[in-house]
Amino acid sequence: MENKDQAKWYVIHVYSGYEKMVEDNLHKMIENNGLQDYIFDIVVPVEDDIVEKNGKKKVVERKKFPSYVFLKMIYTNHIWYMVTSTRGVTGFVGPQGRPLPLTPEEVKRNGLEKIEIEDFDIRSGDNIRVVSGPLEGFIGEVESISAEHQKVKVVVSMFGRQTPVELDFSQVEKLQV
Repeated sequence: MENKDQAKWYVIHVYSGYEKMVEDNLHKMIENNGLQDYIFDIVVPVEDDIVEKNGKKKVVERKKFPSYVFLKMIYTNHIWYMVTSTRGVTGFVGPQGRPLPLTPEEVKRNGLEKIEIEDFDIRSGDNIRVVSGPLEGFIGEVESISAEHQKVKVVVSMFGRQTPVELDFSQVEKLQV
């Protein structure tokens, strides 16, 4: 069969609020039709958000991209037909509804793939730049690295104070000296 190295990330548009249902339907479709050699990963990116209600803070999971689901797959006309025929899917993101793969930079920026610690060249004490998220553009110093959780603890200067923040591997890049 074809190998996983040929697979690319694609984006499908789904009905609002149907992201989890579409993910489940796609998993069933893959299993029922033996498409494990073509579709490798299905992701609905989420982030934790702190919401204050009635004076109490609560952590809620929010979709980063409502109405979109990400697929890592090898594109064929048959796979296109099977995915677009899945209940809840309105089509692929791309020209005329044909899939347009994400660039490696987009994959990294959206945190779709885990970064291997061997590929992560940032160490404690290094200066970094935040490349995505609410702190985009901030510069800080790495305090600690958690390979297991794919997080780095960084100290940034915010409003004249040194503030520690926790960021994903995909949100930081090493400053070149």
